[in-house]
Amino acid sequence: MSRYIRPKVPGACVFFTVNLVDRGADTLVRHVDMLRQAVAVTRAKRPFGIDAWVVLPDHMHCVWTLPVGDADFSGRMSEIKGRFTRELCRSEPAPTRLKRNSYGARGGRDRVGAGPDLRSESPIWQKRFWEHHIRDEADFANHVRYCWINPVKHGLVRHPREWPYSSWHRDAGGAVW
Repeated sequence: MSRYIRPKVPGACVFFTVNLVDRGADTLVRHVDMLRQAVAVTRAKRPFGIDAWVVLPDHMHCVWTLPVGDADFSGRMSEIKGRFTRELCRSEPAPTRLKRNSYGARGGRDRVGAGPDLRSESPIWQKRFWEHHIRDEADFANHVRYCWINPVKHGLVRHPREWPYSSWHRDAGGAVW
């Protein structure tokens, strides 16, 4: 198994793509308030700037700027994903996935009477996410634009203004596309 080492650049501007395991789900837009809360709580504890963000039904893209002297974008994303997952699991039961026991047999428990096995819950998010460190102003503009145009690219709307889960409304409401 390869060991990917993420770059650690204090104060970096970083673009992310984060996917759900179920790429056909509408979980993120159905529970966008939970996601917003997870982001708000994480930002209150570990600040970062949001330069752009778009939430689609089964994935999201965002551009963040970290504080000077801080390089931990991965920890922040992990906290957001964890908070969202915990709140979602509280609000609706997650489907379970049968795991293999030590003998290779499928089952929800390793031994009789062991109680619920929390490791057998279906994951919500893909384990990893894709990140790109922004290199310059042109790269920044391209990735912000990518966030905003993504709902159009996926055929969800004809113009970014029609997609409600986007920072386009905060930042580019009057811009010409």
